[in-house]
Amino acid sequence: MRPLPSSTIRVLAYKALDRDFNRTWSDWAVEMLMNGYDTEHLIILAGMGEPFDYFEMQILTIKALNELGLDFSDKLQTVWNYVNYLIQMCLDGTLESVTVLTELRDLYLELDYEKSLQEFYFLYYAKSDLISDGVQWYIDGVDRINIDETVIRYFNEWLKLKSHTNE
Repeated sequence: MRPLPSSTIRVLAYKALDRDFNRTWSDWAVEMLMNGYDTEHLIILAGMGEPFDYFEMQILTIKALNELGLDFSDKLQTVWNYVNYLIQMCLDGTLESVTVLTELRDLYLELDYEKSLQEFYFLYYAKSDLISDGVQWYIDGVDRINIDETVIRYFNEWLKLKSHTNE
């Protein structure tokens, strides 16, 4: 079997967080099928379109994930994997840092102010304020000149820290 598409990390996080269903789910199922994964419920999921029925999608995605042996029961670990995925997408140049920071800010709030994500929240608002106002009050010493460097440095620190805690 081929490796799982990287978007699987996002889908597992969305499931662990019990997020609403959207096109992401059926797009992921199509990607899985194209990568050689072929299960009954994955095929059905790939054919689903809007409007999505929450209860139908809930049952369908659980069945598809179970058929594939994909676990999302450890909510925080699933979210950390997603955070790492987002950061790596930014470092690879696939996603803009502000896009990643927006999602990380939302995760911080969604997880009821999860302390380990707080710095992302501050980085988001620092960058946002610097873009719109040219000044920010969230992180000492950060300005328009060094905000991007600060974000990238923190992203790298996060990945280094999380790789040591997962060993």
